[in-house]
Amino acid sequence: MSSSDAVLGDRYELGEVIGRGGAADVYRATDRLLSRTVAVKVLRESAESETDRRRFTSEATMLAGLNHHGLVTVLDAGITVEHPYLVMELVEGETLSQACAAGRLDPALVAKIGRQVADALAYAHEQGVVHRDVKPGNVLLGATNRVKLADFGIARLIGDTVRHTRTGHAIGTPAYLSPEQVRGDAVTTAADVYSLGLVLLEALTGERAYAGTPTEAALARLSRPPEVPATLPPSWRALLTAMTATEPAHRPTAQEVAATLADVDSTRLLEQPVPVAAAQDPSAIDRAGDWLARQPGALAARAAQLPHHLRAVAAVIAGILLLIVVAAFAADNSGSGGSPQDEPSTTPSQVRQTLRSPSGTGSSTAPVSTDPPGKDEHDKQQDQGPKGPKPGKGPKKGH
Repeated sequence: MSSSDAVLGDRYELGEVIGRGGAADVYRATDRLLSRTVAVKVLRESAESETDRRRFTSEATMLAGLNHHGLVTVLDAGITVEHPYLVMELVEGETLSQACAAGRLDPALVAKIGRQVADALAYAHEQGVVHRDVKPGNVLLGATNRVKLADFGIARLIGDTVRHTRTGHAIGTPAYLSPEQVRGDAVTTAADVYSLGLVLLEALTGERAYAGTPTEAALARLSRPPEVPATLPPSWRALLTAMTATEPAHRPTAQEVAATLADVDSTRLLEQPVPVAAAQDPSAIDRAGDWLARQPGALAARAAQLPHHLRAVAAVIAGILLLIVVAAFAADNSGSGGSPQDEPSTTPSQVRQTLRSPSGTGSSTAPVSTDPPGKDEHDKQQDQGPKGPKPGKGPKKGH
């Protein structure tokens, strides 16, 4: 629209433009009736295609039937003479695209974002809806780590006989299209999983998997899979490789992706290399205990998700495991008490003998001599031997 102060439906006063899509602009607006700030998506005045109008109307109908915390909520919709529009909740914050502009993100943060997006997609897929344009710009990062997936403007109901796609025209952003979208094949929920895989890969590496012009980027995935760096943890490499498989049937579902990403962060802790400066390698018991000590929040959250009738069973199992760890720790300590560490080479030989004594208190089978230097063994035997006749000599005979 040319005017930033237009009022739609005598209710929504448009303000600044906060986003632009392929066929629509998104405005920050004020709902005069309820005195709240909302986001209004308006079809551009120059977009006169009847196909775009039908697509926009389909979006309003479809989104009105979706209700999930990970999806942008549709509050209202309307069609004026020239401008169909959607009224949606306003998500304050930045997009994932803006967050990635500064470089790659922390894997733990990427796992949290990806899990929420995958969870939202899993819900939409259960309702028979494919997003078809999952990209960083459609992932909104709100306050308190809240993530929402936006712009179902090009989504359609699976099995819908009314096709809004022009012949030979692939709907979506070229850099994140699935191979089947590029080929013009039937699009299923697996296409969203592929696109999300490319989004997560970009967030982890700071680079797009397929660069170049839109045509080059779209065609490149038909000849080669995306490169997943060997520097990523094994759990990430396995997941991203599966999500971006060329064949849709080889990809996991969105629900499976969400479940895997829920465990990626804790798995990453176990994959950290042992510091080079460590004096000794920690035992398996030490590593297990250290991991448990760092996971109270995660373990408590998992326990809270269990049904009430299973929590008692989980508590008993946890108690048994704790007893096993304690018993193993005690056995480990008792078996290592008699293994002295190597002494420095500068330790005197007499002190070294004391340190090596079985009791460790200084008593030894070869005690340190306290006699003054120069006293020979013959003198020692005389001092320490029994008082009596010397060997080889009998008692004196009387005369």
